Amino acid sequence: MANRTTGIDKVMIRDLAEILNETDLTDIEIEQGDLRIRVSRQITMQAAAPVYAQAPAASSAPAPAPSANPVATAVSDPSKNAVPSPMVGTVYLSPAPGARAFIEVGSQVKEGQTLLIIEAMKTMNQIPSPRSGTVTAILVTDSQPVEYGENLVVIE
Repeated sequence: MANRTTGIDKVMIRDLAEILNETDLTDIEIEQGDLRIRVSRQITMQAAAPVYAQAPAASSAPAPAPSANPVATAVSDPSKNAVPSPMVGTVYLSPAPGARAFIEVGSQVKEGQTLLIIEAMKTMNQIPSPRSGTVTAILVTDSQPVEYGENLVVIE
């Protein structure tokens, strides 16, 4: 076996680790010739703080006139209590195909309880409930692709 004259490229490893931090990826791998470098990290979803998407910018359409009916203005905004997706991926409502769903409409959930799973880059990420409450709506379907910030579940 021939001796390698070049050592490990620490700069490349640091650059890859920086890319992981900037993109919130869990692992990255590159291959150049017979050299292969993989950098990965473990993420504990239970300790992660929920990420909330910024509200969309107001449209240029004129605002509707105030309603004379006070009941119409008292309806709660579901997006205010929605749990947004912290990543891009594919949603799974149960831990395995054919298994019972993590939650259903009307379920009582506790803060930190798994609501669903999002698969991103072949990694299954459990999405915890940011608060305790009642599931009033599930806004996604099983195996549906989701975008970052897309509302997944409403908890009141």
